[in-house]
Amino acid sequence: MVNLSNNKEYITKAKQKELLEQLEHLKTVERKAIAEKLDYARELGDLSENAEYHDAREQQGILESKIEAIEAILNNAEIVSSKKSSTVTIGSTVTIQKAGSKTQLEYTIVGSSEADMANSKLSHESPLGKALLGSKESDSVTLETPAGAVKYTIKKLA
Repeated sequence: MVNLSNNKEYITKAKQKELLEQLEHLKTVERKAIAEKLDYARELGDLSENAEYHDAREQQGILESKIEAIEAILNNAEIVSSKKSSTVTIGSTVTIQKAGSKTQLEYTIVGSSEADMANSKLSHESPLGKALLGSKESDSVTLETPAGAVKYTIKKLA
């Protein structure tokens, strides 16, 4: 079971792989492209009024910030796997049903940086994610919303 702390980032192995690939691309392909832009801009002469040079330097700063951010996530993240558990935790896939509805929704509980509702990836820090954590199959959870309390029943836990 994952020990959840508020300042820790949680990512799945798939997200770790994606971040490692993105980091490699940024460090090799993108850095090289910006270095070439900087070399070209330097050849143009006076750097104080060289728009191409200043643009390339700005792009370089943005790129380095992206690299630092990804490295920080990778260095500080706890990798979670979707191990079979009797309670909902990060990495669990849970099927829920809203009270009064026949529709069932399936979500995978993930860390906040990996959340993607379009792909049914629900952050453990979201109100619904928080409500589901620690629950068991067939448990009901109540979520307070601006429209009032909403009750969900956990139909399946994988």
